[in-house]
Amino acid sequence: MAEDQVDGLGMSRPRDANYGLDVMDLRKIMEHHKHEGYEYVQEKYGGVLELCKQLYTSPNEGISGSPVDLEDRRKTFGSNVIPPKPPKTFLQLVWEAIQDVTLIVLIVAALISLGLSFYPRSEQEGGDSSESEAGWIEGVAILGAVVVVVLVTAFNDYQKEKQFRGLQSKIEHEHQFSVIRGGQDKNIPVGEIVVGDIAQVKYGDLLPADGLLIQSNDLKVDESSLTGESDHVKKGVKTDPMMFSGTHVMEGSGKMLVTAVGVNSQTGIIFALLGASSEEGEKDKKKEKKDKNRLKGEEGNGGTRTNTAGQNTPLLSSDAETKVDIDSINPVITGNNSHNNATNANSKTGNQGDEEGKDQKAKIETARKEKSVLQGKLTKLAIQIGYGGTAVAVLVVLILIVKFCVIEFGIEGKSWGADDTAIYIETFVFYFIIGVTVLVVAVPEGLPLAVTLALAYSVRKMMDDNNLVRHLDACETMGNATAICSDKTGTLTTNRMTVVQSYIGGAHYKSTPNFSALAPTLQDLIVRSIAINSGYTSRVIPDKDGGLPQQLGNKTECALLGFILDLGQQYYPIRDEVPEEALFKVYTFNSVRKSMSTVINMKFGYRLFTKGASEIVLKKCNYILDCDGKPKPFTMEDQEKIVKNVIEPMAGDGLRTICVAYKDYHTDSSTKTEENEVILKPDHDWEDEDSVVRNLTCILVVGIQDPVRDEVPASIKQCQSAGITVRMVTGDNVNTARSIATKCGILTPHDHFLVLDGKEFNKRIRDANGEVSQELLDKVWPDLRVLARSSPQDKYTLVKGIIDSKRSSSREVVAVTGDGTNDGPALKKADVGFAMGISGTDVAKEASDIILTDDNFTSIVKAVMWGRNVYDSIAKFLQFQLTVNCVAVMVAFFGACIINDSPLKAIQMLWVNLIMDTLASLALATELPSPELLKRKPYGRTKALISRTMTKNILGHSIYQLIVVFVLLFAGNNLFEIDDGKYAKIHAPPSQHFTIIFNTFVMMTLFNEINARKIHGQRNIFEGLRRNPVFIGIWIGTFVAQIILVQFGGTVFSTKALTLDQWFWCVFLGVSTLLWGQIITTIPTSVIPKNICKKGKKSLEVEDEEEEEVEEVDGMPGRRGQILWIRGLARLQTQIRVVNAFQMDFDTSQLDSYDKRSRPSVISLQSLQSAQHRSAISKKPNLASSPEIDEGNNRSPLFGRQDSIPYADE
Repeated sequence: MAEDQVDGLGMSRPRDANYGLDVMDLRKIMEHHKHEGYEYVQEKYGGVLELCKQLYTSPNEGISGSPVDLEDRRKTFGSNVIPPKPPKTFLQLVWEAIQDVTLIVLIVAALISLGLSFYPRSEQEGGDSSESEAGWIEGVAILGAVVVVVLVTAFNDYQKEKQFRGLQSKIEHEHQFSVIRGGQDKNIPVGEIVVGDIAQVKYGDLLPADGLLIQSNDLKVDESSLTGESDHVKKGVKTDPMMFSGTHVMEGSGKMLVTAVGVNSQTGIIFALLGASSEEGEKDKKKEKKDKNRLKGEEGNGGTRTNTAGQNTPLLSSDAETKVDIDSINPVITGNNSHNNATNANSKTGNQGDEEGKDQKAKIETARKEKSVLQGKLTKLAIQIGYGGTAVAVLVVLILIVKFCVIEFGIEGKSWGADDTAIYIETFVFYFIIGVTVLVVAVPEGLPLAVTLALAYSVRKMMDDNNLVRHLDACETMGNATAICSDKTGTLTTNRMTVVQSYIGGAHYKSTPNFSALAPTLQDLIVRSIAINSGYTSRVIPDKDGGLPQQLGNKTECALLGFILDLGQQYYPIRDEVPEEALFKVYTFNSVRKSMSTVINMKFGYRLFTKGASEIVLKKCNYILDCDGKPKPFTMEDQEKIVKNVIEPMAGDGLRTICVAYKDYHTDSSTKTEENEVILKPDHDWEDEDSVVRNLTCILVVGIQDPVRDEVPASIKQCQSAGITVRMVTGDNVNTARSIATKCGILTPHDHFLVLDGKEFNKRIRDANGEVSQELLDKVWPDLRVLARSSPQDKYTLVKGIIDSKRSSSREVVAVTGDGTNDGPALKKADVGFAMGISGTDVAKEASDIILTDDNFTSIVKAVMWGRNVYDSIAKFLQFQLTVNCVAVMVAFFGACIINDSPLKAIQMLWVNLIMDTLASLALATELPSPELLKRKPYGRTKALISRTMTKNILGHSIYQLIVVFVLLFAGNNLFEIDDGKYAKIHAPPSQHFTIIFNTFVMMTLFNEINARKIHGQRNIFEGLRRNPVFIGIWIGTFVAQIILVQFGGTVFSTKALTLDQWFWCVFLGVSTLLWGQIITTIPTSVIPKNICKKGKKSLEVEDEEEEEVEEVDGMPGRRGQILWIRGLARLQTQIRVVNAFQMDFDTSQLDSYDKRSRPSVISLQSLQSAQHRSAISKKPNLASSPEIDEGNNRSPLFGRQDSIPYADE
């Protein structure tokens, strides 16, 4: 039982009392909406304050927060966590791994081979007893190799899942929410919120629980996740007090009583329904397929649907159609709670009709837009390799079979007798195994693991560099970045603001003025206007050790509050006198109005305080206070004079200028004493902000300093030398922005650049119809370095314009920083969105790919370095792997053509490809980044994944290795004076001849792994080797394993022990690869034709779209069937699945992927979105000025909801 009041403040349930409501009562309250909810609470419970009493909480002091009370509330009302689905077991992962088409083919072939080895042969079939006894070994060895592959794949999946959950846990811990407990404001993890908590809601918050408003200031909420309506809903204690989890606060602030958490909240209920639906959907999957044709023409009726049994079921029932709807959900891990937008999942119900085509088209568009740069290139490469590998494998099998038949039945004239059937079938199976093995070798098996390891390794390391990566593919995309659009405040500057200049009573002060010398009227207005017209969550706390005071809340407001303290005054007494709930009206700050206003009650009527951007607020002033505190007319000439003599010099010094003003409304004309005072009309509309905030009286103008971070100029110089253009996009004054940009190094002397404000920017990029023109934009963005006084729409337009532009040959890859709610669209549109971890809102964090935990631009530069390292790590492995595959395939192909056999046996190729390359991927993917990564230009969006230098290396080393292998094949027996291993029978014992070929090939591959560490033509291939102990350990381990395999592998690995002399020659030929690498480096890259690497460059995006379409959409005609077949045979399913799995933007068509990785935890905000509108959400801003706002606005015919979340959400 809970105890009585604990810790002096706050409330908790007495031992002998019960809560006045239970869980079902609270759920019933939250089922009401808008004013209906207010009326219901008033009628049944007597208002929200009575509810507080029944829940034993205080509207002002909250709950006590004692552990006993918290545990009691969790036990009674539940915790704010939705239990995650358990991870798949290791056996389940093994079963998934064994589903691979190629592995199944290998297993079947091996079993046939194994069965035939036990088939009794007649004497005339030939072969000695040792051959007969060894016949079963190859089949067993291949089965053993398959088992190893399956176990390794399952273990890798298990490790990925574990790493994924670890990252998820880190993200969950990052999201906190402000509550009042024990009379104090506290930021706690959202998972710790309980029913009865008083939550402080503010602009940019993502609500983690359901609740009822106790107090609100100009509160507007985006409830599109529940209603599908994109218009922001105005909230008020009496008009609409219902607050729902998963919705975003777009404006204003307030306090709410938490009434439902976890599975009992509105979003939690939806998650529970989805969980049940997905389970039932799995059970009905087979039945659905059987009944598919029978149900094809059937339709749902009214509010019900026809299920697979022909029965009518409720709309949210767990039938197969719901399963289909759930498939369209796109679960994405965010840094917030999971109360987000589950309703969309079931909004596409009932008759689907003609909308299915649109849905599929939307899905295709989604897939196209969401694919990362590297993923697109890998997919393209994988399909090309799949075509080539399949062609070679089929050719090998055909050549072997045709050649055998010609020789056996044509030249030698034998006939196929009943006694010969077993040996012939076994021969054909042997050839088939060679063909399948060639196919296995043709596809870079280690590539998925290399991608996985490189990304996961980098993400862990990036956390140490203050980069919390939310979408793993952003890691590598950042390495391709060619442009960074950065905020100013907090990113380039310290975000520790102080007032250093002021203009009061006609005097310009370059230091803190003497407060006692100011007129009494000025003294009172300055202190009260700043103390009251600031967010009450903004506070300045003096440091106990005498250091710099701690700034909590909005930094600009903290600077103004600090100014009061510097004047020797206190703001707390004023706030105690006028508490937040006593404020009459608040117009909160937003990016459109760029000001904040507060109306308070006065004896004579009302007083309005306003603060905001100086040039904007000054235009609304008709009066200004003189040195005596008396208002005097403020003409246009006076305004221009202040702008020229005060504001521009302040801005030139890099200061942010803020104007503070006021206005008095008198209810009685007899109390009016000054000309600047206004008589309040009886029908005055306080909602008409334009009429309220005008005819103001200026009190003072301040200049706020926000120093440039010491490390930023050097970081920007690094970016510029790395070929990355840095642009500042800020809402500040153009002169302030120019000054800061110059200090940062964004603007340099004698450089051709543009500095524009939002107004001029729009004038230049819009055509006669007011539409944004890409052609006009292309004339602006290349030279644009500073965009000042910009709106979120301007930022979005700039980012979209740069990304869509085809002016540069390699296409731009854009990174964007943002902290505000309205930055969401730009963050989503960008290739990589960076949200501020300290000053950023929940909405911005949710829309981002990476969270900067220190809000520092330097961390972005580190992300660039890590991103390039990831890209290079994968390229290194590709260079190494493709050389191995090229040689192995060519050897198998020509061996089949010439000697009817492959010099490299099936089990040997499996060892090289599946085991060694897996280890090589680990070795090459764990290279640490070096500063030289920032000394080259970015790759860009369309540059080929395999560069000309890499092509030269792959071809050069392949030629060397092929020459060595074929010399050993045709002359090795004479050179080493050993028996010839060519033309041996199927089950002949291993020979030293072929063992030398196999061992030499492995040695060359091993030493070429060292060559592969450099991909840009560097000569010193050993540079940085000591910094990578993983590489050294794996290399030595592989070498030792090869010795054991050759000397003791015997019949299982088709090897025969070699002499020391033979080992010496094998190693010598391997070491020679290093010397050959130096010769290749000397050859100029220009000898490689450009069109080899640039083939298809112009059509890269089109091809990528077609390929992604194949992955995402079922039932599409055209190339789909061919490519799926190729992918299945070439194991591309595995490759693309792993790449996709590790980018956190999951394949929307795979429910298994959702089941495996979805964590409907309130702590983490798992967004559920319908795939059909995700492209519109992700890439288009929900802003009134956007001409694209209504595109793809497909509504459900039953619910009237959008199947999407119009804000930037993922």
